[in-house]
Order: sequence, then structure tokens, then C-alpha cells
Amino acid sequence: MSNKTVNIICMKWGDKFPPLYVNRLYGMISRNITLPFQLICFTDNAEGIRNEVKIEPIPIIELPDGIPERGWKKLTVLENNLGGLSGQTLFLDLDVLIVSNIDSFFYHTGDFLIAHDKKRPKKIEGNSSVFRFNIGQHDDVLQFFKNNVNSVKQQFRHEQAYLSKKIYDKNILSYWPDEWVPSFKYHCVPSMFMRFFKEPSIPLNAKIILFHGLPNPPDAIKGKSGKWYRYIKPTPWIKDYWRE
Repeated sequence: MSNKTVNIICMKWGDKFPPLYVNRLYGMISRNITLPFQLICFTDNAEGIRNEVKIEPIPIIELPDGIPERGWKKLTVLENNLGGLSGQTLFLDLDVLIVSNIDSFFYHTGDFLIAHDKKRPKKIEGNSSVFRFNIGQHDDVLQFFKNNVNSVKQQFRHEQAYLSKKIYDKNILSYWPDEWVPSFKYHCVPSMFMRFFKEPSIPLNAKIILFHGLPNPPDAIKGKSGKWYRYIKPTPWIKDYWRE
């Protein structure tokens, strides 16, 4: 694998994330990988994205009226011939924080690897902030969703719950070691009253810190948790990693 360029993909649509998230993701990857790589961003607006990132349009998915796109659009990466890519591919959400070498995400054994859900770690549901799959092998999961949008939406809260269950049913769902992919709010922030005295820290053996829900990296830097009941101290060390 050392001589082969590995695929890393991300997705940006709408105005939730400005282009600096893509640019900083590229910077974090380039500082934390020894394998030759290409970052491909599937987006509806490439303005402001650095030239090193390959741009592809987001595959079309039509949802019935009343069903928000939210994460469901992420399922389109499962389509056949995605962006002319092939083989093993790592998907990263735009708001992850890469803090150490990620080569092992390409060597770890498994057909479909995903992070454990951080709020419900004992359930099969995964957190799709970081998952690895093979291009074109799971188009059936996408097509089933397209043909059964309403019933899927009634059964599953979001795309990662649906994705996890369908891959689990194929008997190929595996998980990253939990220590590689800790949650910022559950594993970096001190517990209980200690969070009033200690700033968040990087857990031992962490590689990619997940920012699911609130806060996101820029707010965490300032100590803004996004929830009135969840206090966190400012976390300036994030700036050492979250940069171009």
C-alpha cells in the first residue's frame, strides 16, 4: 500500500461549514500521514477550497418534501463509480480533529470500519464521522434508502443508524479501536466538577477526535460548549492541530 495513493473523502453542502474546514482538514491530514493520499471533497460549492483538494459534485439524491437532507446526503458516497474512484476509501467529517498519525486507518483489518456511537457505545450504531469502505460495494444500501425513504426515516433517527444496521446485516460491520477515535465532549472534557478547574485534554492514543453535535472546534477553543448546562474551559491546544 505504501506506493499506492489512498483515497480520503469528505462532503460539504449548504452553509453549515465554510471552506476553511476543508482546507484545515487537508492540512491536518498532510501532517499526519506518511502514505501518498488524495483528498476529494464532494460539494455543491468549491469556492475558497485550496487547490490541493480534488473537487467532485455531490451525487444527486431526491428526498420527499418534509424530509431534511441533514446527514442523509452522506449516503450518496455509497454509489457505484463514485467520482471515478475505486478501492478502499476513508470518509472524514469536516469537523474532526486529527491529532496523530492516521496511517493505521488504512491498515486496520475489516471490510467496513466505523467509530462506535459515543453516546450509545454498547449498541451496534456507529458514528459516521470516520468510516472506511470500498467504493461501489454498498450501492444496495443507498438504493434501498432511495426506494424506501419514508419507512427508513420512520425507523431510523439519522443516516448513521441506518448505515450501521444495513452493514451489520451483511455481517461485515467492524469498529475502530475506541482509543483512536475519542469524543471531545465525552472523553476530552473532564468529568463533573473537574471541568470547572481543568481544560479538556487529548486522551492517550487518540488519533482523530470527534466533534459530534456541539461544540465544534472553533467554539471549543473559546470554551463555548453550545449547551447552557455543559461547562467547558477554553481549549487553546486545538489551534495547534486545527490549522491549514
